[in-house]
Amino acid sequence: MTRKQRRLYIVGGFMLIFAAAAALVLMAFEENIVFFYSPSELAQKMKEQPIPPGRRLRIGGLVEEDSVQRDADGVTMIFRVTDTVDVLPVRFRGLLPDLFREGQGIVAEGSLAADGTFVATEVLAKHDETYMPKEVAEALKKAGQWQGDPK
Repeated sequence: MTRKQRRLYIVGGFMLIFAAAAALVLMAFEENIVFFYSPSELAQKMKEQPIPPGRRLRIGGLVEEDSVQRDADGVTMIFRVTDTVDVLPVRFRGLLPDLFREGQGIVAEGSLAADGTFVATEVLAKHDETYMPKEVAEALKKAGQWQGDPK
């Protein structure tokens, strides 16, 4: 084996190791990516290609008026999130943020159940009178329902 061939094999080996490491990193990222959807986007996505139950995602929108209910166990909350076009039922077991209320913007992280209900593991609510999560504001602007600043 000549020097040139040996060098070529070494460079090729390093390239192969680098490609394997890059593939592993990309697979790890894919498992940890959490997508954001508004109720309308989620309904459209489910028509195109169903999201498997258990897949982590985030939803955002407004808590629908007169939709908040406490389950019989006293810990589980059931409510609906809307972007004024579509509505998505949400079930959350735990303590909701102090600022959670009907008509306010929220972002919830969790997964879809087999029956189409979103099972939230975390609920985030706005923190002052002017704040709305960026994703929720964009979804409302797309739906033509934005009533905030004209920015």
